[in-house]
Amino acid sequence: MTRARVMPFIALEGSTLLAGLANGVSMVALPWLVLELTGRADAAGLVALVSGIPTLLASLFSGTIVDTVGRRRTSVFSDLMSAVAVAAIPIVALTTGLTFTWVLVLAVLGAVFDPAGVTARESMLTGVSQATGMRLERVNGIHEAVWGLAFLVGPAVGAGLIATVGVESAFWAMTVAFVASAVLLAFVHVPGAGRPHYDDRPYFWSGTLDGLKLVFGDAPLRTVVLLSTGVVGIAYPVIGIVLPVIYQAEDNPVGLGAVVMAFSFGGVIGALLYSSFGHHSHPRATFAVALWGAALALAVFTFWPETGVMAAAGFVGGILLGPMNPIINLTLQRRPPEHMRGRAMGVVTALAYGIYPIGYFLAGILVASFGVVTTLGVFAVAAVLLSLLASVAPPLKRLDEEPLEQTLIRSAA
Repeated sequence: MTRARVMPFIALEGSTLLAGLANGVSMVALPWLVLELTGRADAAGLVALVSGIPTLLASLFSGTIVDTVGRRRTSVFSDLMSAVAVAAIPIVALTTGLTFTWVLVLAVLGAVFDPAGVTARESMLTGVSQATGMRLERVNGIHEAVWGLAFLVGPAVGAGLIATVGVESAFWAMTVAFVASAVLLAFVHVPGAGRPHYDDRPYFWSGTLDGLKLVFGDAPLRTVVLLSTGVVGIAYPVIGIVLPVIYQAEDNPVGLGAVVMAFSFGGVIGALLYSSFGHHSHPRATFAVALWGAALALAVFTFWPETGVMAAAGFVGGILLGPMNPIINLTLQRRPPEHMRGRAMGVVTALAYGIYPIGYFLAGILVASFGVVTTLGVFAVAAVLLSLLASVAPPLKRLDEEPLEQTLIRSAA
């Protein structure tokens, strides 16, 4: 494989790393900032819930935007707007003064632009596979490993910035990362990344509806999407609300970074293992094992909430959970037709961005009402139930069968 041939993949994954790094810093910095301003866990949950409403709407239409405007253009614009939104927080702090209301408004603004960028990047992975000759399993595994690496480094960077120069400086770091990500994306030229052909461009409303029908009309795709959405709604609130409450009370941002870092590092290893051996595995069984990884980690968090033990459990759970996102990507790449892939991925992104703020809000309420141990127990039980469903759901058997897109192509011929 020549260097020129692989350069677009390097640029795409460099962009993914930087954008993921910025989001990883935000996972620690934003709740910490709200806790500093208010001292209330439910306030941090409220920020996530309120920002999740416009995010859900934006992500629902993000796939249609990607299929209409083009994958590369959408991702560049998304990163630049995210940079503006996060830079506004320290600017307001230096001028008018930062209040909870300002944080709420700017969090909403920043969250609106993320879904389109995520959808656009993942929609370009099939083009990367074509341009480089790499297997989709390998491309997906590396891509998700890069995301995991970003979230491995991001929270640690965020915690380090909070401990040394203050939480507001973390938002300047995010700004730089988003701008650099947009610059790299401009160099990603692979099949399908440019502006779509006129005949393939969907109408705004009908295109979004087509994406919903596609995802929820296909039983294996629907099952994978709903179960993985449930995992997001469980894992993210624990990382973004429950753990910061524990470690903020101890004034120990380093401990928080260690636990999140261990979980992310495990996810990186799991995704890389899938990139190398995924084409030999059965997607159904691998997907079920991945969900059990999340359940294992949360169960240990509940019964043994000590930093070293939690870090070890997060590491093992992360390894098991690592293949989940590559399998989701693979399902989305194989079952929908190529010209509708952005819309299908937009629906998945919408569900993920819609569920985790609800989980954040619920976690904040549970922590404020019943404490962190009970909250962890509730989320651990939910993770176990999802894992059981993944182990027995009949539609997942079809993940190991012939992809729908291949069937459609042969039928059309």
